[in-house]
Amino acid sequence: MSPGAGGALPKGFRSAESGWPELERIPHPPHRLPLLGDVLGAGRRTPLQDSLRYARQLGPIFRRKAFGREFVFVWGSRLAADMADETRFAKHVGLGIANLRPVVGDALFTAYNHEPNWQLAHDVLAPGFSREAMAAYHPMMLDVADRLTGHWDRELAAGRAVDVPGDMTKLTLETIARTGFGHDFASFERARPHPFVTAMVGTLSYAQRLNTVPSPALLRRAARRNEADIAYLNRTVDGLVRARRDGGGGDGDLLDRMLDTAHPTTGERLSAQNVRRQVVTFLVAGHETTSGALSFALHYLSLHPEIAARARAEVDRVWGDTAVPGYEQVAKLRYVRRVLDEALRLWPTAPAFAREARADTVLGGEHPMRRGGWALILTAMLHRDPETWGPDAERFDPDRFDAAAVRARAPHTFKPFGTGARACIGRQFALHEATLVLGLLLRRYALRPDPAYRLRVTERLTLMPEGLRLHLVRRTPPPAAGRPSGGTVAEECATAASSEPRCPVRGTGD
Repeated sequence: MSPGAGGALPKGFRSAESGWPELERIPHPPHRLPLLGDVLGAGRRTPLQDSLRYARQLGPIFRRKAFGREFVFVWGSRLAADMADETRFAKHVGLGIANLRPVVGDALFTAYNHEPNWQLAHDVLAPGFSREAMAAYHPMMLDVADRLTGHWDRELAAGRAVDVPGDMTKLTLETIARTGFGHDFASFERARPHPFVTAMVGTLSYAQRLNTVPSPALLRRAARRNEADIAYLNRTVDGLVRARRDGGGGDGDLLDRMLDTAHPTTGERLSAQNVRRQVVTFLVAGHETTSGALSFALHYLSLHPEIAARARAEVDRVWGDTAVPGYEQVAKLRYVRRVLDEALRLWPTAPAFAREARADTVLGGEHPMRRGGWALILTAMLHRDPETWGPDAERFDPDRFDAAAVRARAPHTFKPFGTGARACIGRQFALHEATLVLGLLLRRYALRPDPAYRLRVTERLTLMPEGLRLHLVRRTPPPAAGRPSGGTVAEECATAASSEPRCPVRGTGD
């Protein structure tokens, strides 16, 4: 049963009362109202940011109630690490994610743990994110990035600031469409967003809105629009799949794997319906979160010219005057990657994930949980826990991801891609794409913020900076290979020291 069907909640939804026998011990916001719950002072459009505010007031575990639904939030690093234990906890398809099941059903991101299509799709598609596959995607990523810089050059020549979230959305949509499915949405040739993006934003926004009303029946008009958006997404993907079948196959990309690859052990193949669901999932999730991560990173780089100079010096040193960086050269941008990690720490674009108890247990030795009891790990607050990140946790500082700092930090404290077996399958794809793009943009432009801009965050299950526009200054060509430029001598030396190879894994268990 889906939201909107008879005004019901998604099948399997369990309010916290059923999973937490000592729920009364967990604090909640003051001034709780009968029936309505903790709605005083809460914003319909900012549930995540409201939860961050309550987290600071109430501590590492708290609860919120709205319209009869009780939710438990966890963000303390010790409790979050406990819930990362795969022997005791598993992914829970929380209310916001379950609201997307009418769109993508039992695809990788939204499948319940007992649904067999998750393991089937994961095993079939995992080789599509191997090192060899990533190297094959790299030239296509470069082609799309070239379209972005061509667009930004034209905006610069016209004296206009660039629309960072809009352009990052175009970039990441084209990248996943080209690399995964051999499709071109021609996003940079359009004055307005592609209708696929409009429909996608509509479905994500509707899923978010369902959590802010007592009954889906109050969103009848929005539900009709959502049905139209889902139909458009499905038609788009059906056309893409039909063209691939009619064309006799592609070059072994994700779509080819979905259509032609059998499970290595069972021989089972993805059904036509499941192929559609997986394609929609990859097109939506494969670009929405990465575009947000790039947008936040560019925002912070524009505010911190000293950090931008250090990152740019690394790009100039590592890439030199190479016109087109090779696949192996991207992984050598250690400091640029730290910039990206720090942006994901402050604003993980998938800002929470849910975990449920596999059996009766006690969380952190304090809070009993019944089998099936669940909580939302508030990633955006876990990444701000002063016990882990210090009293200046709100400050943007890429050196938090210096190799020594990473080794000294407790495991399971940095979780922008979720955790465990159900963590994001495309995380290495996203990190390679984002690091490459940041390197290319830093090498080509200096970034200037609008002095009047103050960061506002749009929430539609994922996070995105709202209304972010940056002014560009075209750089002169970089110096000869091996010679750093930009920043002070001390910064350049620090960059060289910070660029020693290191494992991308954050620590034991991450």
